[in-house]
Order: sequence, then C-alpha cells, then structure tokens
Amino acid sequence: MKNNNRFLVILTSLLLFAVSVCAQEKVASGTIVAKYQAVPGNYNFWLYTPDDYDGMHPMPLVFYLHGASCCGHDLRKVRRYGTIDAVAKGKIVPAMVIAPQTQGAWSPKKLNELLEWAKKNYVIDTTRVYVLGMSLGGYGTMDFVNAYPEKIAAAIAFCGGCSSSTPDGLGKTCLWIMHGTADRAVGINCSKKVVDYLQKKGADKLLRYDWMQGGSHGVYARCFFLQKTYDWLFSHSLKDNPRKVDRTFDITKEDIKQTYSELKWFKGMGEDD
Repeated sequence: MKNNNRFLVILTSLLLFAVSVCAQEKVASGTIVAKYQAVPGNYNFWLYTPDDYDGMHPMPLVFYLHGASCCGHDLRKVRRYGTIDAVAKGKIVPAMVIAPQTQGAWSPKKLNELLEWAKKNYVIDTTRVYVLGMSLGGYGTMDFVNAYPEKIAAAIAFCGGCSSSTPDGLGKTCLWIMHGTADRAVGINCSKKVVDYLQKKGADKLLRYDWMQGGSHGVYARCFFLQKTYDWLFSHSLKDNPRKVDRTFDITKEDIKQTYSELKWFKGMGEDD
C-alpha cells in the first residue's frame, strides 16, 4: 500500500510538472503562461507578459473576458478567440494581459482580486487598466466596471449587457458599448437598457455606443485582432483631467471585414460566441 501511495505521489508530481511545462509558451512579442490557483479560490487564467516588461517601468494591464462558449475547466478554451489568441498569432499588444476562465457569470469581486494580485506581483500602471469582453464577457466587462469604476481607465463591451438594473458606476468610466442589430444570442436591448439608463440619468458623458446594422452575435470576435480596438483603449488614462471619452475614430463594419481579409490563414475565430 505504501509503495502504491508513493507511486501515485510521484506520478502526480510528474503530471503537474508536465502541465506546467506545456502551459508556458513563447510568442513573437512575449510569453503566455497558464496560471492555476495563483489566487486561491479564484479563476485560473492566462497571463501574457510582453518582452519589453522589465519589472521597473509600469506596464498597462488589459483584462480580456470570454463568452459563454469558453466556460468550463479547460483553460485552452479561452484561446479560441480574443486577446490572448490575438497575441499568440502575432498581434502586438503593448500591455500585460490577464484572460481568466469562468464557469458561469463573471464575478466583479474575483476580477478585482486578480487585479490586486497583478499589482502585488508586477509593476502595473494602475492608471492604465483596461477591460474588454464579448457576450458573457460583455456582461462581465460592464459588471466589473460598474463595481470598480475608479480602477478602470476604459472598457469595451461587445454584445453584452449589465446585470445591475442601476448601473451608475458605468457613467464614471470611459465605456464603449457595441452590439449588432441582428444578434439572436444576446438581444441588442441588453445593451440599449444600459445606454437608456445612463442617458436618463445624465451620466453618459464618458459613454459611446454603436449599433451595427445587420451585425450577428459573433461578428465582434474579429475586433480582438483590430488595431483600433487597442488604440482606443490605450488613449485613455485615469490621469486625464478632465476625463473624456475618445470620439476621434470609429470601428466600422468595413474595418472588421478588413481584419478578416488580412487573416485569411485563420478560420473560425469565435463566430459562435
């Protein structure tokens, strides 16, 4: 019995070592590492660190929140599309990226714990923390921002909504909401409710929104490869005084089509969610 137990311990150790080795990947512009229980009781997540992070100069931080099709306990699902998938395929994102995996609705408290973990373990520019997500991740983006608006410089919510019926916090952060009019998975009214609430409260100064005519649920998966997406996020900082939302450019249907034409080598980029 003792020998069997010893064998199991050795086998488990070898398996954990193998997982840790496979869970680190060098990409063109940095390193992607899988983090399991880095914060006890919290989400497992992918962490992207650019090569130019030197531990001395503060680095912006991006949270990417996935949609419902990537939920579960297999962290590889999170790389079906999104920011981590983009950097793995060569996209230059000059920031650290945290891409957690949830099993259900996103918890703003847990996301904040991950933010605090990053601040303790890395030199983060706390004035340049950004969030973007799609579908369930769009809900997670708005819920996170609504709960901690003072910590987020800017956020983009694709085809999502907000779980709160009184999302006052969303009026305190630069927020871009996008939704397709032909979305059958998450109806556009989920986003319109947020916009209507902020407009009625007179809290829409930092808000911008776009409704893509004929846009389906999965069309925004392409935006994670679009340079304008990150340019818009990085144009904001908590240091801005006064705070104002960037309205100098748009993300159009033609921009998104062009993104795919440049990625002919890649197919199936999250079209279902």
